[in-house]
Amino acid sequence: MDQASGLRRMKQSKIKVIAVTGGKGGVGKTNVSLNMAIAMAQQGKRVLVLDADLGLANVDVMLGLRVQKNLSHVLDGTAELRDILIEGPAGIKIVPATSGTRSMVELSEREHASLIQAFSDLQHDFDVLIIDTAAGIGNTVVSFARASQDVIVVVCDEPTSITDAYALMKVLSRDQGVFKFKVVANMVRNLRDGQVLFNKLTKVTDRFLDVAIELSAIIPFDENLRLAVRKQKAMVMAHPKSPASLAIKALAKKALDWPIPAQAGGHMEFFLEQLITSADNANKQDVANE
Repeated sequence: MDQASGLRRMKQSKIKVIAVTGGKGGVGKTNVSLNMAIAMAQQGKRVLVLDADLGLANVDVMLGLRVQKNLSHVLDGTAELRDILIEGPAGIKIVPATSGTRSMVELSEREHASLIQAFSDLQHDFDVLIIDTAAGIGNTVVSFARASQDVIVVVCDEPTSITDAYALMKVLSRDQGVFKFKVVANMVRNLRDGQVLFNKLTKVTDRFLDVAIELSAIIPFDENLRLAVRKQKAMVMAHPKSPASLAIKALAKKALDWPIPAQAGGHMEFFLEQLITSADNANKQDVANE
């Protein structure tokens, strides 16, 4: 199947695509991604999680899941996407990342087409695709964020977290045309501290960027999270009544109500087309800089 026909097959796929990112490591974006996905599944949604940290895969490790094949096997033609999916808590499905160092922007045209075909085969199987990006503002992170319908930026109350979140939004708005962001204030002491953290971020974005940011969730610091991670369990299942679990469940419910655009941007093929376009642009820029 060629690339164009793979895209046409997905024209009626109305899957919600959410990227969860954070600018820097250590802000808890993978925990937010996984627990939000599980909370959505508990609400009856069919959820696919893509571990998009293509160099340092960790979604499977956090849940104690065994992985035999990953995305690299799909790209080299030795496995179908369905073959590598692993099942997580509450029935979520996970696409394990590659364990090497190659990034999405280094994929060949054949591998791009293979990726489109692989996801098109699953177009009717899922309601939500959650992308857990890598940390930083590299080409891979930018590609996934640009291609998604909604971008969740996870921040915690550290100067470097705020600075890096700002840098990520700056790159996406200036270079990629992404102007709307959902902010999650994570690991804060209380609701007031979460609002203060959000205000710190808006103070710099309002002054220097042409973006719209929305405080979508305030997730309190919760000792239960550390206990769940140590046991390789999802917090919303291990400690469903804990403060952080309740906050993430509320975020999941809110995210499911975010509208899916009626135009092409609401379809799975838009996500993949945007991902590849972003990758191609990055490759051309790299060539120009050589």
